[in-house]
Amino acid sequence: MPDEHSAETPPRVETPSTVPDDNDDRPTRPGDLAVAPAAVRAVAEDHAMLTVLTGANAGEVFSLNDDQIDLGRGKDADVRIDGVGISRRHARIVRTGDGRRIIEDLGASNGVLVNGRRIDRIELVSGDRVQLGPVVVLRFAVVDGHEKALAYQLYEGSTRDALTRTYNRRYLNERLTEEIAYARRHDTRLSLMMLDLDHFKRVNDRHGHVAGDMVLRITAAQLQRIIRREDILARYGGEEFVVVLRGIEHKNAGILAERLRRAVESVSIPYESGPLRVTISVGVVSLHECVGDTPLETLLQLADERLYKAKSEGRNRVCL
Repeated sequence: MPDEHSAETPPRVETPSTVPDDNDDRPTRPGDLAVAPAAVRAVAEDHAMLTVLTGANAGEVFSLNDDQIDLGRGKDADVRIDGVGISRRHARIVRTGDGRRIIEDLGASNGVLVNGRRIDRIELVSGDRVQLGPVVVLRFAVVDGHEKALAYQLYEGSTRDALTRTYNRRYLNERLTEEIAYARRHDTRLSLMMLDLDHFKRVNDRHGHVAGDMVLRITAAQLQRIIRREDILARYGGEEFVVVLRGIEHKNAGILAERLRRAVESVSIPYESGPLRVTISVGVVSLHECVGDTPLETLLQLADERLYKAKSEGRNRVCL
């Protein structure tokens, strides 16, 4: 499916990989390697990268430093890209001996498009737009070190909470909207936890905000250590966090929530006035419990209600 910029990009002349002649006008065969004109080939540098242009991950940057990089949503992918219609192993980018980058379709059901044209295998040129599936569009570019560092900095600043380095609330809302749409379209499971640190105000009142910040950072790191790589951890409010779980039954989401509760309870945080300990209360909800036309709001509301119930029943507990 062409993206909105495909009309601006003239068709690229494709030639057989064995004869990389820019003036060769012989007909091509399916699967032949497309070779870009030498004048516009990507220069062999260490700073080739992909930037996500669409969706909740817009702005995310991936370096292409290795000789072979697999793209997809699977755990084993070198570049993990979440999105509707992304296969576990969707595409591969190979660096040739002379520094060119070749992208090939790994048999993904939704295919790979470069500048709006579906391809089997083609050489990438700086500025190319690569589309994986129906939604995700990335830009390939070869940049210097300063541009690369700035791209990373801008993405981190727009999606991450500055204190805890978890995702921020804006990112959570955008990503959760996508996850809900995908789960409903494919009839898959989706669960959400809302967590809150118990009596957190006491930490700030007794030990100061520096101690409170330390508690938030260490608690977030403990949560991140336990959840799966594909799960989403975001700071929802002052001392509130949300975890989005894909493909987990409701009861198993509750089991994971209990693991998180025990893990936080067991942490002793060294501090100048003595070790600090905190606990969390957790509300768990699954998408199948939500009805109506506003599943995002309903999901968050139910999670908040169950979190409040866990608090009212004594804190340091999980409510399903």
